[in-house]
Amino acid sequence: MANQVAYWSGATNRGVELFLVLLGVGMALLTGAQVFFRYVLNHSLFWSEEVGRICLVWLSFLGATAAYRRGAHIGIGFFVEKLPQRLRFGLRILVQLASLAFFIVLIVAGGQFVWFAAGHKTPALGISKFIPYLIMPLSGLVFTIHGCHQLLELVLERPEDR
Repeated sequence: MANQVAYWSGATNRGVELFLVLLGVGMALLTGAQVFFRYVLNHSLFWSEEVGRICLVWLSFLGATAAYRRGAHIGIGFFVEKLPQRLRFGLRILVQLASLAFFIVLIVAGGQFVWFAAGHKTPALGISKFIPYLIMPLSGLVFTIHGCHQLLELVLERPEDR
């Protein structure tokens, strides 16, 4: 089971990172096009700011999941390293469980918000707000996959590695 969770976490992260690259490149091209249209052609792309904002939100949420998978989030290692080994291990387990609880809240509350906003339209594009807000429960799901992987790795590691 641990191998399956590790596989899904890795595969999900590879897909997320590829999507992040595409979003980033798309956002850069869109911003460049908007500058060109505004200052060279003297015609603004009315929808570009809204699309750019949606891309930025998606980049932020998905980027956070990729950073979490890589262990790149800020931690307070100085204090944790001063604790005895057993207490340090227990604290790491507690942090993983608290993180998983938050991720589940993100899925549930984000899902409720998506359904609430689905009936509303974005001002420029006129699309359902379901699309921009879908990133909340989606990122919560990705976080949960990575969190389960990290928790399993932590529980299954050798006692001398703790």
